[in-house]
Amino acid sequence: IEQYIDENPHILLTDAQETETYQRTFTGIWASLILMACSIAINMSGSVDKIVREYGASAYDILNGEIYRTVTALMLHASYPHLAGNMVGIAIFGTAVCNITGTGVGWLMILLTGILGNLANAALFRYGHISIGASTSVFGAVGILAAYQLSRKMKIAGQRMKAWLPLAGGLALLGLLGSSKHSDLTAHLFGFIAGIFLGLIYEMYLFYLL
Repeated sequence: IEQYIDENPHILLTDAQETETYQRTFTGIWASLILMACSIAINMSGSVDKIVREYGASAYDILNGEIYRTVTALMLHASYPHLAGNMVGIAIFGTAVCNITGTGVGWLMILLTGILGNLANAALFRYGHISIGASTSVFGAVGILAAYQLSRKMKIAGQRMKAWLPLAGGLALLGLLGSSKHSDLTAHLFGFIAGIFLGLIYEMYLFYLL
């Protein structure tokens, strides 16, 4: 330990001694199973197209007062591969967020990123656009994690340049996973941005609280 400190004088001892407390949870797995149950029920109903029309994130309908679509669209998926991708994403990133923030706050923030992302997407397109899937919230969770790591590293002397790496990593994930042929890139981007803002607000709240 003494040798490490001698070789890294820019890292303060108080920073090295600071420990984080995380709440161990696997709640993201349960959330992914809920998504699967919803998709199976919808497919078994035989009214998939009708349900998508009535509950998908239609830009025109959202801007005309049907705000509930920003939530219900998160539970709809175009295919089982689409569902599987979002199940994996929500299991990994949703669990990571809740490990940091706690289950209640974590899922509230993740849900809000999906709502805000779909609202912003509707405001952008205004009409003639409909999207479905939980991926807006998945990338919202990525944004929350990126903002959390950015804020934490900015507080450590000598780490401020590296603090931007989590944000760059989040953008790389967005480009890699969120821009496939049939994906709604703008919804993913808005969800990611909403996650960054909510993550920073959460960190500011903890700073003033503590």
